[in-house]
Amino acid sequence: MKKPVVLAVHFPGVNNTTVWSAPDSGSQMAFASFAHMARKAEEGCFDFFFLAEGLRLREHRGRLHDLDVVGRPDSFMVLTALAAVTDRIGLAGTLNSTFHEPYELARQLATLDHLSGGRAAWNVVTSCDAFTGANFRRGGYLDHARRYDRAREVLGTARRLWDSWRAGDVVADKERGRFLARPDAGAFAYHGELVDIAGRFNVPRCPQGHPVIIQAGDSDPGRELAAATADVVFSQHSSYEDGRRFSADVKGRLGRYGRSPQSLKILPAATVVVADSDEEARERASSIRRRQVSGPTAINFLEQVWNRDLSAYDPDGPLPDVDPDVEAPALAQGRAMRFDDRRGVAQRWREVAAARKLSIRELVIEVTGRGGFVGTPQQVAAEIDRFVQDDACDGFIFIPHLTPHGLDDFVDRVVPLLQERGVLRTRYEHPTLRENLGLVH
Repeated sequence: MKKPVVLAVHFPGVNNTTVWSAPDSGSQMAFASFAHMARKAEEGCFDFFFLAEGLRLREHRGRLHDLDVVGRPDSFMVLTALAAVTDRIGLAGTLNSTFHEPYELARQLATLDHLSGGRAAWNVVTSCDAFTGANFRRGGYLDHARRYDRAREVLGTARRLWDSWRAGDVVADKERGRFLARPDAGAFAYHGELVDIAGRFNVPRCPQGHPVIIQAGDSDPGRELAAATADVVFSQHSSYEDGRRFSADVKGRLGRYGRSPQSLKILPAATVVVADSDEEARERASSIRRRQVSGPTAINFLEQVWNRDLSAYDPDGPLPDVDPDVEAPALAQGRAMRFDDRRGVAQRWREVAAARKLSIRELVIEVTGRGGFVGTPQQVAAEIDRFVQDDACDGFIFIPHLTPHGLDDFVDRVVPLLQERGVLRTRYEHPTLRENLGLVH
């Protein structure tokens, strides 16, 4: 029996992968944009719609990053609104375990799960970023090495809160016109090193029991946290061989937590470009990448590694002959990507650029490209199926280049072919996201 393909879509939001200047690009803030993409994904029987999060506007050389000025709406406000205009697709949001409190996180997620009929998912992210932390009362108090310790405690506490209510805890006494609950319903206590709370949770048990947990860390502690706690891993490993190695590593850790390989879904980020011929698709993909990485964007990205003002360099010229400045404070603030070995990265990029005779812009296009699928609908469907059947992943989280219509071609032209192959549902069989993903709780 063939493995089913898990599909999700990441709303592009505010980043340079979104070709916001295209004539057919729409608003990245208007609810109509979120609603169109979520409904289109649901039409294609996708498992879930996914929103990233940004808790502070990014800065580069002390100025706001240009795309961020369109704003970053609160993910769970958007997902709650989407629950009213969709029926079966899962609704996944990113919430930061470093700066948010477990009670509020558990309450928000349980509420979304109730309002959506069991479709909530939490992408658990961590941060040690004092720049972002300045927006919160604790600031950047958490040491980089401790961020997964807090994530583990926050997630564990949230699970205690969700489990503080059991099925049948509330009974309606219609004769007396009141509800009756067992005395300890909602009671909880957790006394840890980084989380110390006790009280009574005020949201009854949600349809899924626990919302689906997504985790994206790639470090060794991040992989271990995923093996211990996650239902889904949002993976960076999108090539075939790299994906097989990553999947084998993370799923190989599950046994020590009493889990089976089927209890975790690994979904790399991917892009997709389809056209009537392979040549046309590749030309289109190349055009999209050049629009995503303009000259100023290429210099901006290179400055994140070199940590120097490189505005005097020609993006269509060679890489800088100076070395990265590893002593100065980081020019870029508020970005998820970290460069802990700037000199090493610069050296590897120089080798790539020299071997292939690439300019700055061409190099950035090369090194920032996500894994993806380019070709005819038949080619794309066959490749997606191959990745999943060969255990390179369990499916994909697609990141369209266009808001809000970037998913339309895939749903209209590739989804029917996956359904013909018998690897993608033609209708939702269950009401909850956890059930549709084939996860047992």
